[in-house]
Amino acid sequence: MSASIDPTLLDPARAARIRPAFEADIERGILPGAVALIARGGKLAYLEAMGWRDRENRVPMTVDSIFRIFSMTKPIVSCAVMMLVEEGRIRLINPVSTYLPELKNVQVGVEETDAAGKRVLKRVPAKRAISVQDLLRHTSGITYGQFGDSLVKAEYRRVNLMDNNQSTAEFIAKLGELPLQYQPGEMWDYGMSTDVLGRLVEVVSGLTLDRFIAERITGPLGMRETGFSVPVSERARVAEAQVAPKTGARPEMGRDVTVPQRFLSGGGGMVSTIGDYFRFAQMLANGGSLDGVRILSRKTVSLMASDHLPPSAAVSPTAREQFEESAPLAEMGQGFGLGFCVRNVAGRNPVPGSPGEFYWSGVFGTYFWVDPAEKLVAILMTAAPEVRRHYRALMRQLTYQALAD
Repeated sequence: MSASIDPTLLDPARAARIRPAFEADIERGILPGAVALIARGGKLAYLEAMGWRDRENRVPMTVDSIFRIFSMTKPIVSCAVMMLVEEGRIRLINPVSTYLPELKNVQVGVEETDAAGKRVLKRVPAKRAISVQDLLRHTSGITYGQFGDSLVKAEYRRVNLMDNNQSTAEFIAKLGELPLQYQPGEMWDYGMSTDVLGRLVEVVSGLTLDRFIAERITGPLGMRETGFSVPVSERARVAEAQVAPKTGARPEMGRDVTVPQRFLSGGGGMVSTIGDYFRFAQMLANGGSLDGVRILSRKTVSLMASDHLPPSAAVSPTAREQFEESAPLAEMGQGFGLGFCVRNVAGRNPVPGSPGEFYWSGVFGTYFWVDPAEKLVAILMTAAPEVRRHYRALMRQLTYQALAD
């Protein structure tokens, strides 16, 4: 990143606390490294690279390091969907089967116990169709197979629903044969809903998901190093998780990001740098535009950043366990919009923030939020999946305590 930093946007003495807080854990071997960014009013207030991009090979972290952003792909794909909504080519209220007929006659899995005491899976009709809005707010009933041990999740694993060697069309064909975990609209459950949205973008636009994003979002915004793979020549810039002291092995890294995959995962397939993702987040903070390029209208961004969870919708037990204070729980003062979590009220949540903020994260340790009340964008990028929750909260605490006004 070449943009200049204005240190007057933060309290200098308090901003000076950020680096030592991370470096203490880097020196203790808890965290390999991190890049942190804070901006106010569209201007950089803080940008630091700390520790190691690859601890074992003694490669220092740099601000242009490339990260596997996993679920921070979801807000980008959600924006792609909303661009098509703005053009009148998708309606949020429509059943997704309007565009993807493979999902027309979905059923819901219900677990029962047979005479021998064994769990068996029964299928019942869905009470209503899955809407596009359900996919954006994760109330579709579609789940992730890797979290939990339900029989529906076991079916996801049996058919290898996250196979990187399948096409998005083949993924939808598989999904159409599987039961939902929950009735549409009744439960917030984190899952492959945004992967379905990725295929929706392809069918409606006539472009592959990577091409649509490149032509309509990352290209216009100047996000030159954000995509679904990394050139082999840039492989050394990819941040790596460190070897775990207890096991002597690196955490599961997922796919080799230098090898383009057939399955363009709208839910978690992208890579980016902190500078690139800042341009995307600042576009949202600006109400849909950046540097004269408009991606979405102000009202569309406002709609996305509003709570879309029905009052009757619950949060699944698995999601409560996974996300803790990040789950869209009313007791945490939070809900879920169209692509990211939103904060509705002051208080309740144990980490600082403001009503009206929106945010999301990636399982490997990336995190961003936009706080319109403070004209604030903050991003943390790490490659530390096991300790990601701790550093999300730490980044928030260090950011808000450093605000100068």
